Amino acid sequence: MKDIYRGFLVRLCDESPEVLAKAFAKWDRDTEQHRLADSDPAQLLSEKKIKEHVEKRSGNNNAFRFSIRTLADDKLIGGVMLWIGSWTHADTWLGISIGERDYWGKGYGSEAVRLAVQYGFIELNLRRVSLGLHAYNERALKAYEKVGFKLEGRTRGDGLRDGVRFDSLWMGILREDWLAAQEAK
Repeated sequence: MKDIYRGFLVRLCDESPEVLAKAFAKWDRDTEQHRLADSDPAQLLSEKKIKEHVEKRSGNNNAFRFSIRTLADDKLIGGVMLWIGSWTHADTWLGISIGERDYWGKGYGSEAVRLAVQYGFIELNLRRVSLGLHAYNERALKAYEKVGFKLEGRTRGDGLRDGVRFDSLWMGILREDWLAAQEAK
């Protein structure tokens, strides 16, 4: 058996609330990073508030959260999460954020997504992993396609940034498609 948390560039892990609070407080000050990862308005939160939020959400049995660390230098660069929408239907939503700009566009995010999808299908026995993204986030779109996600929908004019409307995109990957791709390797 292989290590389901480790790839070639990154590993998925858990962090203390203190470590997460410090990292997220730094990353949340980067408004471009926030606007790529979230639809909500940017907010400045203290480390204390972020730590309280992390501690509060740690008991949710429908959320599987991982920190992303590089293998080369063990640097915390982001986080990825699976939210189980329905155990009955075996589906989940995926969210990811690479907070460290030096690691954007270099395959770290794609690999973290691949590991999270693998975890969902192998460890949680899910059938579908879905995600949403802003149409202007072309780098994320390419990363998700690289992992095997297919575009399943578009909501026109769904968001508003700087007075300009943008579309939201919806993507998914099914267990059987993922398994077929694994067998083809």
